[in-house]
Amino acid sequence: MKMALNLIPPKLNLSPSNSLGEPRSLPSMSDILTSSRARKLDLKIQTLGPFFRVTGKNADTGGEVGRAEGVVRPWFGRGLVLHLDTIKLTKETMAMDKSVLGVGLYVGAVAIRHGYDCGCRTAQLLAIYDSDLYHSKLVRFYRRIGFEEVKEVSGSSIGDMADMLVWGGVGTRMDANIHHLLVKWSKVFLKSTS
Repeated sequence: MKMALNLIPPKLNLSPSNSLGEPRSLPSMSDILTSSRARKLDLKIQTLGPFFRVTGKNADTGGEVGRAEGVVRPWFGRGLVLHLDTIKLTKETMAMDKSVLGVGLYVGAVAIRHGYDCGCRTAQLLAIYDSDLYHSKLVRFYRRIGFEEVKEVSGSSIGDMADMLVWGGVGTRMDANIHHLLVKWSKVFLKSTS
């Protein structure tokens, strides 16, 4: 009995995706800024040492519509971490035709790309607890854009005290892999610039 060997070479995969289906190219800072201008958002980032501030303005009126602030800091065993201290949207955001969540995504994306360029692998934030309704919406928003819940910071444990000192409140601690965030968002930013 003879066995036939299949000597046909495997097909080459020439698509722009790897075996996990992830795009090979991540959106650059330039891609994000170009995409934001198409949405009439003027985004700027300012840095002072490890600290940064991203400001988003309505390109038509010049009024501020959103801001993100934070710091790039070393974290034992995790290398550099992007600490997102605040992401704030303003009343003028409500007057824009674009969605509030869209503005928040663009402002946050500049901060995330900055962290990636600085060598951070992880982004961390605390979804501050203000009220049951607002907090659940905030956690859902962060989950939708790629963050995962790590733990609830309620002040009931010694470990919570350290988090409360760092974040300045109680809420849901959330982390994200920065590379995975940029992969997830590449459809938005690369589509807009092509």
